[in-house]
Amino acid sequence: MISNIEREIVSLLKNSDKRAISLLYENYADALYGVIRKVITDEDTAQDVLQETFVKIWRYAKKYDASKAKLFTWLYRIAYNTAIDKTRSLKNKTEKEVQIESSSVYKITTNALNQDVLDIKKHLSTLDEKYQIVINALFFEGMTQQEASDELDIPLGTIKSRLKIGLRELKKIYNP
Repeated sequence: MISNIEREIVSLLKNSDKRAISLLYENYADALYGVIRKVITDEDTAQDVLQETFVKIWRYAKKYDASKAKLFTWLYRIAYNTAIDKTRSLKNKTEKEVQIESSSVYKITTNALNQDVLDIKKHLSTLDEKYQIVINALFFEGMTQQEASDELDIPLGTIKSRLKIGLRELKKIYNP
């Protein structure tokens, strides 16, 4: 059974009426904050996630379908998933931090560099432009294949194929 307040909130959300946010906050903020705190123990981070949750609720309001889930269930899922995403991003950020003091990177002298490959940009320019773009994005701009796919608006499979072909063409130049 749907309550009157829930019906009102859904109606306001569907009509992009900003009063929906204050009603949502009054009626659901404490419960959603509780959901978030079960995932995130840091209070400040949990409050940030609650705010992100309300932004997502507003952004996806038109996608809510009462026939698929109760309003609270939908709100719960958004809050929980946002908390999980935040936890993962914080974990990834911590794992990627570089410890400069304990760096074990070797100093490379210019004698150790392979002089034959220093002109790779010149040889890269001899390839078809479609291969140049992919290799440039992956090797010189540091993108992952998925990031290059998104950024260049090229299917992931095409990125992989162009990389393979481009590298094969470069190999012909360096190992004739």
